[in-house]
Amino acid sequence: MPDLISAALKNILRKKGRSALTMSGIAIGVASVIIISCISSCGTLAVNQELDSLGLGGLTISAGDGSTAPLTDEELAIITDFSEVTDATPVLIQTTEVYSQNQKQDAFVWGIDSAAKDTVSLKLLYGRFLNHADIGSNAKVCMVDRTFANAIYKRDNVVGKQISIKSGDLIENYSIVGVISTGSGLLQNAMGTYLPNFIYAPYTTVQESTGTSGYHQIILKVNDVSNLDALSESIIKKLNNANGVSDGYKATNLAKQRDILLNILDIVTLILSAVGAVSLVVASLSIMTVMLVSVSERTREIGIKKSIGAKKSIIMAEFLTEAGLISLVGCIAGVIAGILISLAGANLFSITLNLNYFIIFFTCIFSLLTGVIFGVYPALKAAKLKPVTALRVNS
Repeated sequence: MPDLISAALKNILRKKGRSALTMSGIAIGVASVIIISCISSCGTLAVNQELDSLGLGGLTISAGDGSTAPLTDEELAIITDFSEVTDATPVLIQTTEVYSQNQKQDAFVWGIDSAAKDTVSLKLLYGRFLNHADIGSNAKVCMVDRTFANAIYKRDNVVGKQISIKSGDLIENYSIVGVISTGSGLLQNAMGTYLPNFIYAPYTTVQESTGTSGYHQIILKVNDVSNLDALSESIIKKLNNANGVSDGYKATNLAKQRDILLNILDIVTLILSAVGAVSLVVASLSIMTVMLVSVSERTREIGIKKSIGAKKSIIMAEFLTEAGLISLVGCIAGVIAGILISLAGANLFSITLNLNYFIIFFTCIFSLLTGVIFGVYPALKAAKLKPVTALRVNS
């Protein structure tokens, strides 16, 4: 074995440039698969954290498709009677325009109560949350997202500033009492001006401004997300029975929406990984090309070895070892490059690098196997050369 490795290294070093190019192709293929897997792992982790912050782990209850009646306090009371429900927040959502600093911004105005910070996982950065006094007095106060604050005022802390919110034909002034960070921050940073801003105001104030008497949705936080389907059926059945209807309400399983988003991410990752694997196969094909050229160049050398007693198995093992070494060096270089590039990307975007060691191991094995497999044909061709025919070839 040491002699085979030594001979293979000697042959590889004979044509340094050609060998380096072949190894580079394999390294690029391996690195691309590792980088894609790291992007997927980091993306999945970031999306999970994002969906957690958006509260995508519970249920939302809304009026059925055939119903125009809004949800009321009666429905809220029925829902909160369920022991599995830990928090329930009534929500109104208004798509409107917000004016400040001579600028106009599209926004979603969320009418919420004081418990929403627990249900939707709002993180306070400056100021305060909406409180019971704000809800009870229909106060013209609001909380804004940090993204909105930076877009308008170019700074985070804008507590005490005034914004104007359009409600129908009216434009009303609101005082900013808090700046928050929500899960929408990642989406807003990714989509820029294409995603409207989020403004949070007392739901009673939004009801008064829009002339609405109920809620659009009730967002629930539950103590056991594994039983959401059964819980949603029980809640809908009880609401329908209480109001004497058969299809007056519907439940949206936010955990399922989360799973759908993650499945889409997995499919995209699979497609990109397949592209990386194809590039790896193409790079391995170059090994066969290089080895075939090597057989042609070393035909006389092979003839000499066979004439002094070298067996077919020895000749074949020599070429397979050479193909394996080219794959191994390219694979090692690809792993190092893939990890370094992934680490640099993680540092650049200030995210935690999440290496998938199984993918790295599988990629290395796949690379080595394809390299050796594509080296079989040239090795067989070399082993089958007849000494007399090979010796006739000029050096």
